[in-house]
Amino acid sequence: MLIRTLGTVSLLTFALTGQAREMTLLETVTTQSVARVDLSPDGQYTAVLKYIPRVPYQDDDGSGFTELALIDRQGNETLYLNREQSFSGVTFGPNSEYLYFTAKWDEDKYSELYRIPVDGGGVQSFYEFEGNIGAYNFSRDGKALIFTSQGKPNEDKKTLAEKGFKAEVYEEELDYTHLYHVDLSSDEKNAEQVSGPGQHILSAQFHPDNQHILARVAPTPLVDDNYMSSQYHLLTTTGEIKQSFETAGKLGQADFSPDGRYLALIAAANYNDPSAGTLMVWDSQTEEMRNVLPDYQGSVRDFSWRTDQELVWLGHRGTESEVQALTLKFLENRVLIEPGEAIFTSLDGEPGVSDISLQGNRPEHPNEAFRLNDSQLERLTVSNPWLDEITLPRQETVQYEARDGLQLEGVLVYPTDYQQGQSYPTIMVIHGGPEAHYSNGWLDRYGSPVKHAAAKGYALFFPNYRGSTGRGVEFSMLSQNDYAGKEFDDIVDAKQHLVNEGIADPDRVGITGGSYGGYASAWGATKQTEHFAASVMFVGISDNISKFGTTDIAKEMHAVHARSYPWEKWQWYLERSPIYYAEQARTPILIMHGKEDTRVHPSQSMELYRYLKTHGNVPVRLVLYPGEGHGNRKMAAQLDYSQRLMRWMDSFLVEQAETKPPHELPHLENMNSSD
Repeated sequence: MLIRTLGTVSLLTFALTGQAREMTLLETVTTQSVARVDLSPDGQYTAVLKYIPRVPYQDDDGSGFTELALIDRQGNETLYLNREQSFSGVTFGPNSEYLYFTAKWDEDKYSELYRIPVDGGGVQSFYEFEGNIGAYNFSRDGKALIFTSQGKPNEDKKTLAEKGFKAEVYEEELDYTHLYHVDLSSDEKNAEQVSGPGQHILSAQFHPDNQHILARVAPTPLVDDNYMSSQYHLLTTTGEIKQSFETAGKLGQADFSPDGRYLALIAAANYNDPSAGTLMVWDSQTEEMRNVLPDYQGSVRDFSWRTDQELVWLGHRGTESEVQALTLKFLENRVLIEPGEAIFTSLDGEPGVSDISLQGNRPEHPNEAFRLNDSQLERLTVSNPWLDEITLPRQETVQYEARDGLQLEGVLVYPTDYQQGQSYPTIMVIHGGPEAHYSNGWLDRYGSPVKHAAAKGYALFFPNYRGSTGRGVEFSMLSQNDYAGKEFDDIVDAKQHLVNEGIADPDRVGITGGSYGGYASAWGATKQTEHFAASVMFVGISDNISKFGTTDIAKEMHAVHARSYPWEKWQWYLERSPIYYAEQARTPILIMHGKEDTRVHPSQSMELYRYLKTHGNVPVRLVLYPGEGHGNRKMAAQLDYSQRLMRWMDSFLVEQAETKPPHELPHLENMNSSD
C-alpha cells in the first residue's frame, strides 16, 4: 500500500528555469545543513549553527566547518562567527545579553570560555582554566558557572612517550571527565571540583534554585557504561548527592520544570529497551517517576519546558515526526505540528516563551532552522539554494506485510524517470542499530546518494524492519535474541513486495548499509545470496563470536540485542554469522571499513574478505579508510565511498558484469580539473 507522497518530480523548477538536473556525488557529500538551533531566553533570537562541509579536491582533508548566525523575530540574519573560526558549545547566557562558546582562541593552550554581546561587539574572554573546558552551564541568576573538563593534561605521559614508552593498558588508563563549580560573584572565581572519584560526568546543569546541579554520571568513561550504566543525580555545589533518580538502561536528556517541582527525562522503558525514547516525569512532591505517554507508539526525541505544568515534546512515529504540548495536571496533549509537515530532529524552547525553535528536514532539503510562532511554522534558513535546480524523485512511505503477517513500512524513492509497468534496478538501504529508523525526509547521505542514484534510473528502498524504533518499545524489541532471523527476512519480504508491485527487477536488486546494516548486507551476500545481485557492506559484522570480544559495547549487545552470551550457545552465534555461509556466497560484495573503528573492529571485514577470497566463488573487494572510525567523517573519504558504492552497483546491477570493476578512482584527474 502506498501512502502520502512528500516529494515529486520538480517539473515547476524545470519549467521556470530550464535548469532541472541530476545531483552529483560531490554535491551529495558537500550539501550544507543546520546542525543546531538555540532559542534565546527572552525568545527574541534563534541561534543557528550551520554545518559547511569541506570540498574534496579543493580543501585540505578534514571534517567540516561551522558558522554561527543569529536570526531575530523579523527574520533578519546576522553572522557572528564564520567558518574560519574554530569553536563549539554555543549557547545563550541567562539574560540573553551574550552568546557564549568554547574555543582555542589566538595563543590559547587550552579550550577556554568566550562570549559575544548579542547587540554587537567583539569576542571577549570570559573564563580560563588549566585544561580544556567542555560542556558548561550558568545558574539562572548568572552568579555561578559549572563546566566539565578532564583537567590539566598529563605532561609526564608526554615526556615518557617522547622516549618511546607508549604502552597502552587496555580499558584501564581512563581519562575521567570531572565537574567544576565557579562562584562568579567572588573575586577569585576559582574552579572547585564537584565530582568525586569513580564519577565520569556526561552532562550537568543547574537546578532552578541555583543551589543544586543535575548531573548524569557514569562509573567509567567506557562507552558501554555511558550507554547502560549511567544515572542522573542531584548534587550540591560541593558534590554531595541529595537525590538519585532511579532508571534502568539507556538515558537521554533531562531538565527540571521552571519551578523545580518536576524532572522530565527521556529514558529507556526498561533495561532491555534498545533506545531511550520514553518520556518520564519525576514529581518531587510524591517522589514518584512515571511514564507520562504510556500508550505512545513512537519514540520521543526531544522536549522543552514551556511553563511549570506544560512541556513541549517531539516524537517520531512511523516514518513521520510530530510536536505536541503535554499538560501534566491532566496528562492531556494538544498537537502543535501535525505529522507530515517535516521531519523534525530537535527543538528548543524557553519557560514563559510561546515560540519554539526547531531543526528539521524534508525530502527536498536537509536540516534547516524553523520557528513555530503560535500555530505558524516558518522556515528560517535556506542553506542550499542550488537544490532548486535538482530534479526531485518521487518519495513516499510504503506499507507491506512480512511472511508472518507483521505489518511493516519503509520509504520508497522512485527512479526520476519512473514509468509504471517498468521494473528497475533497486538498492535496498538498511539502517544500523538496529535501534534506529528511517523517516520520510532528507535521505541523501554518502552511503545513500538518493537523488544521484534515482536520476541514474535506480529505485531505492529504506525498510524499517522489526527491531526499528519509531513504533513503540514492544516493536523495537522484536528482533532481540534473533540475530539475522526474522528481522532480515523482513528485508527479503520488502524486496519481494517491490517485485510484486512491478517496481524492482528481481534479478537486479542490491543491498547496502552500515554497522548493523552492514551485517544485513553481509548476510544478504552469503546466507540470502539468491536474493541479491550486489552488496556493499560498511563497518559491518561478519562473525558474531569475535564481534563480542572486540567491540566497545559488549554490555549493550547483551542487554538489548543478543540477550545471551556467546559461550551460552556458541554454535547458534556461529550459524548467525555471515562467515559461516561464505562457501555458498554468489553475490559480489564490496566491503568498506574505517581502520580506527572500535564499535565494529576492522577485523570483522577482514574475516569475511579472507573467507570469500579463499573460496573464490564471488567478486570481493576490501577497502579500508585510515583515520576513520565507525563511519566516515571526512569529506574526501565520504566522496570516495560514494563513488565506490555507485560503481559497484552500476557494474553488477546495471551492466550485470561478471568481474569486479577497477579499484582505481580518478581522484587525481578530478583534483587537477578543479584547479
